[in-house]
Amino acid sequence: MTKFTRRDALKLGAGATAAAGLTSMFGAAPAAAQDAFTPEAGASLRVLRWSPFVKGDEESWIANTKKFTEKTGVEVRIDKESWEDIRPKAAVAANVGSGPDIMFVWFDDPFQYPDKLLDVTDLAAGLGKKYGGWYDGPAAYATKDGRNIGLPLAVIGNAVCYRESWVKEAGFSEFPKDTAGFLELCKALKAKGHPAGFPHGHAVGDGNNYAHWLLWSHGGKTVDESGKAAINSPETIAALKYAAELYKTFIPGTESWLDVNNNRAFLAGEIGLTANGVSLYYAAKNDPKLADMAKDIRTTAFPVGPVGKPVELYQTTSTVIFKYTKFPKAAQAYLQFMFDDAQMNAWIQASSGYCCQTLKAYAANPVWTADPNHAPYAKASEQLRPNGFAGPLGYASAAVMGDYVLVDMFAEVVTGQRTPEEAAKRAETRINRYYKV
Repeated sequence: MTKFTRRDALKLGAGATAAAGLTSMFGAAPAAAQDAFTPEAGASLRVLRWSPFVKGDEESWIANTKKFTEKTGVEVRIDKESWEDIRPKAAVAANVGSGPDIMFVWFDDPFQYPDKLLDVTDLAAGLGKKYGGWYDGPAAYATKDGRNIGLPLAVIGNAVCYRESWVKEAGFSEFPKDTAGFLELCKALKAKGHPAGFPHGHAVGDGNNYAHWLLWSHGGKTVDESGKAAINSPETIAALKYAAELYKTFIPGTESWLDVNNNRAFLAGEIGLTANGVSLYYAAKNDPKLADMAKDIRTTAFPVGPVGKPVELYQTTSTVIFKYTKFPKAAQAYLQFMFDDAQMNAWIQASSGYCCQTLKAYAANPVWTADPNHAPYAKASEQLRPNGFAGPLGYASAAVMGDYVLVDMFAEVVTGQRTPEEAAKRAETRINRYYKV
């Protein structure tokens, strides 16, 4: 737990001044309108966020929070939970009507309890007007029936991370661009003692990203445009068969992996490639013992499958304010402050490309051109496909993802628990529990 009082904030000193200087580094912000949200007298806030994978993300968020306390006198307590624990914690808070004032949540989770969330439409509109508008993909996760039930905070890009020297050792002068070539590369890496590894466990980010790419790259989808289950299709069967072949090239144990496991296996030299945010690269780059590995790491987009175009999910996180908060104006003032130019640009920069902006003006942040390995992550907010594809986002799409229907379907096939046909049929039954068409 981190808690800031006005006294703590005054200690920020030169650090706060330096952070504020980022505004001039990135270009002057549009003229700031008068703050629309004045905190209530005696207000204090509790914020619950996910545990960071990039140290700079958390450090910058804390520094910006200190600046907010210094400006307003509002005390802010910051707690954090593992990625997997955020979803149930938010659901409990919504159901019991108490807990954090503000939470960082995943994907379309806000649609599971929209009536428990504060309407922040005015705040979202003001920020959008000031900073070039919101990207459509992230905005869809925080908008219901024309009103904002949250603010899209960031998209955590996903890319294949691999050891360049090992790919060359396997006989490939360049990384394959299609799924057929990708399978051949993984076979060759396995033969050289450098297996691949992708999570088939309930990993909120990496497991969902991988499962959705497998399905979409082969032309499959959970539901059609009307919300009718469409998972039991030839395209899904093809995706499942491909996944089973790819799984043969994996290190053992991936069916139980969570979001931390592929990072650990890669950094330990146990696997030759996986998919991750830029955090994996920076974990190696910031560890003197892994300096040689860091120089060998390359990142690239997932290969294109039979569908013929890039189709990726990308981890999306939004900030929500619960209606039960005693200080709704202070909560909105806090988010307004954190999304403003000096704070948001500093946070994106400190996150080293891990957190992709949701407001278009911040695409100019120099972090995206600071390192070639950042390039695959730079347009995550612009390119993402929402998990409810091809139907609308809502309670059903959030529940299907929360129930890990796709992740389980692929895990059942690759581990031999079910045939592709059986797994697709079971997934269809589970999807129909949530979609009422």
